Amino acid sequence: MRTRRISTATAFAVLFSSVVLVGGTANPAAADSRVEVPVTWLSDSVLDGVHQRLFLSDRSSGKIVATDFTGRTLATIPGLPDVTDLALSPDSGTLYAAVPYADKIVAIDTAALRVTAEYPTGEGTRPSTVAFADGRIWFGHGQNWDSALGSVDLTGAEPVVTLDQGAGFDWSTPPTLYTDPLAAGTLVAVDSGISSGPFVIYDVTTGVPAIRLHEDKGGFVNDVDFTPDGANIVVAGRRGPSVAEYRLSDLAEVRTFPGPRQGASVAVAPDGTVATGTADWYEDPDLYVYTRGSGQPGSTRDLHHTTGLAERGLHWSPDGSKLFALHDTFSGETTPMTILTAPRSYVTTTTANAPSTAARGKALTLSGRTSASAPLPSGTPLAVVRTDVESPKGKAIGTAKVDAKGNYTFKDTPPAGGKVTYKVTFAGNASHTPSSASDSVTVSRAAVSLKLNRNKSLHAYNKNVSFTATLGKTYKNRVVELWADPFGADKPKKLVKKAKVNSKGNLSVTVNMKRDTTVTAVFAGDGRYAPKTVKSTAYAKVNVSTKLSKHYKTGKIGKTSYAYYSKKKNPDFTTTMTYYKGRAQRLSLELYYKGKWYDAGQQYFPLGTKGKSIVTLTGPHDTGYKMRVRSSYVNSSSGDTVNSTTHGAWKYFIFTK
Repeated sequence: MRTRRISTATAFAVLFSSVVLVGGTANPAAADSRVEVPVTWLSDSVLDGVHQRLFLSDRSSGKIVATDFTGRTLATIPGLPDVTDLALSPDSGTLYAAVPYADKIVAIDTAALRVTAEYPTGEGTRPSTVAFADGRIWFGHGQNWDSALGSVDLTGAEPVVTLDQGAGFDWSTPPTLYTDPLAAGTLVAVDSGISSGPFVIYDVTTGVPAIRLHEDKGGFVNDVDFTPDGANIVVAGRRGPSVAEYRLSDLAEVRTFPGPRQGASVAVAPDGTVATGTADWYEDPDLYVYTRGSGQPGSTRDLHHTTGLAERGLHWSPDGSKLFALHDTFSGETTPMTILTAPRSYVTTTTANAPSTAARGKALTLSGRTSASAPLPSGTPLAVVRTDVESPKGKAIGTAKVDAKGNYTFKDTPPAGGKVTYKVTFAGNASHTPSSASDSVTVSRAAVSLKLNRNKSLHAYNKNVSFTATLGKTYKNRVVELWADPFGADKPKKLVKKAKVNSKGNLSVTVNMKRDTTVTAVFAGDGRYAPKTVKSTAYAKVNVSTKLSKHYKTGKIGKTSYAYYSKKKNPDFTTTMTYYKGRAQRLSLELYYKGKWYDAGQQYFPLGTKGKSIVTLTGPHDTGYKMRVRSSYVNSSSGDTVNSTTHGAWKYFIFTK
């Protein structure tokens, strides 16, 4: 079904160079990446090492998608209904695809990324699996027990299609087919639709398949790949040993791999490293890479939390340095693909545990574990870095060492209080990935004295007021921040001063009081004294005045100046007040009767944008009574809360005949 290899000479060159590469790699070169490729239902995939491309068949959308090795889509080849299997020619020049609903096999130029030939296989043949060997396209066709093996001979002047070439073998489903240039004349056919899992090894040297070997291996095989020398095959399936290696010469079991319960995919690197995984996303992990052979634990990874690997979805890069893992999905618009840059490395996990609280200057114990499926040797060093208020960028404080079980402990005496974070790091090595973990502890600090004057003080509008913060004893930090926050959402809180206090511990700032204002003093703390914040809210009045007009004279009654109005005249009261959007002034009238002032009414009137409000007092007007009027700003009732209640001066008047 898949032809993974390139030419024999190139394969040996890649094998040789990959051994050097693996041996010389001290640490993973870069982080793994995840991309989404535009495939709805992945049916098959192949890797083209010559052009550095991946080809993915999308059965649901009837298309083939070509990507580069970063997952970027290069081309989409549509019009291939129910396209299933893919096979690459040995020179990587042609991709063959089985198109069951169109009863044909198509050839695609892997450089030009377009269909260059079509090979009809006959009405109702439904070719669904495909492989290429010795100048022939081999394909499985039919359905259920009417399935068979066929071929398209490309060695002559014209292609020749031949059906029912199974040499008498009775297939329950179209056989999945595998070839390799290093296994010349050999076609591996697997009946993956039956629990007995029959393998048939055909000799196709003459162009007419002859059964060389047949054996049941326990079924539902999902994927097969050849070893680098072409002598053996590695099989992933759902029964028997889920991942096992067999000799092609006699199908004897060479070794098994303790991998997933249900193997979905398998890929063998040029250096013999085996990668396999499961489509069952309930299993954790879903990827296993066997660098040290079948008898040693594999490097395991949980690549995706909601889906496993796709069947036939694993591919090594030609040099064996990267592993491409396509994930199993049958819904949505895309298929996830993980690109692993250090697939052979055993994934390490490090934990760190510190006490939740500790006393400054007293020893505490940090503990944890660094683990991997291939354990680290006893004595492996872990770097410990402490970050605190005095070392905000972190300070290396020593090395912890793991024991035979991967556990470690580390003692430290924190010199500074507050939040102290310990980070433990395993740097990684030639066979294990780096890992790190952090935990924080709250270390005690002494309380500091911080005071701020002027709280609840009341000031005239626009007055400059000095606020002074006083800081008590500290360790190193003598800096205080002073913030001013005028009332009202349109005036944000601002840092107005940040400096060291003087020799008396004082720091002052002048604030212009046009609104009620909260001043905040902040001490950030230091290694021995805890942070502290204090606030002082001071209040500001508004400017307000009232002017009388339209009177015919002024005069004094006693020591008080009055405006005189004819009873036929309506007075105007003009209020001027500090403006704020939506603000209203309260106008109050009082009447003097038998030696006492009485409330004669009050009402709120909106201010204009220039802070003015003109109110006319209409008649009729009784004569001979002393009256007075004033304007007031009343916090909240006047429409806002940004100033403190302010009453203007009384203005006195009287009506005459």
